[in-house]
Amino acid sequence: QVQLVESGGGLVQAGGSLRLSCAASGRTSSSVGWFRQAPGKEREFVVGISGSGLRIYYADSVKGRFTISRDNAKNTVNLQMNNLKPEDTAVYYCAILRSSSWITPLVDYWGQGTQVTVSS
Repeated sequence: QVQLVESGGGLVQAGGSLRLSCAASGRTSSSVGWFRQAPGKEREFVVGISGSGLRIYYADSVKGRFTISRDNAKNTVNLQMNNLKPEDTAVYYCAILRSSSWITPLVDYWGQGTQVTVSS
């Protein structure tokens, strides 16, 4: 059974930084994605990283501000979020992806989510 546990969410002022972590049990070689869902909006695919770490995707809305990395030895994927904006406020979900096809990412497993709130 694959389990994903996110951590690192919280409240930060605009312009600040947060670092999210996703700890995975099993399927450590799979592609991983971070999604987010703001109130009243659909879940959005934000960042993805392939199992090798060589292929990475960033949505235009976070490009240049967010950085994804992975440590397969520790079974963790991290999301460094800098220069946060109020529109980044959402619940952030880590997910195991079926492949590194970023156009229509298919999710095999979801984490429970962690809240990120950016105040103006």
